[in-house]
Amino acid sequence: MDGEAKPPRTRVVLGEVAARRPPADRAKVDLAEQTPVGEALVKGLVRAQLALALRLSLVVVAGLGALPLLFAVAPAVGKAKVFGANLPWVLLGVLSFPFLVGVGVAYVRWAERNEQDFAAVINRPEA
Repeated sequence: MDGEAKPPRTRVVLGEVAARRPPADRAKVDLAEQTPVGEALVKGLVRAQLALALRLSLVVVAGLGALPLLFAVAPAVGKAKVFGANLPWVLLGVLSFPFLVGVGVAYVRWAERNEQDFAAVINRPEA
């Protein structure tokens, strides 16, 4: 053991590691440090998600809320029979569920698209 040469010591300095690290993306830094720019980016995403939710809520309210109004205005439509059941029961009891599932699927797809657009803004290369 005494005859073996020890390898020379290597001094590790934080500055050397920082010099090798690529510069941070400004948008990511703004988000992480919660700067006004980062807050504006997050508020934009929240605003887009809220607008999407409100638009699809209006679709649901118009689609399902108009049916009782239709049956009140045109009682003959409310008394019509489909497959041996009254039309209001078929529309509100059976067909409303696929409609709501479709609206839910649309919301998830469009909300994910909003998030992907947000991520694209954050991850875009600085020019």
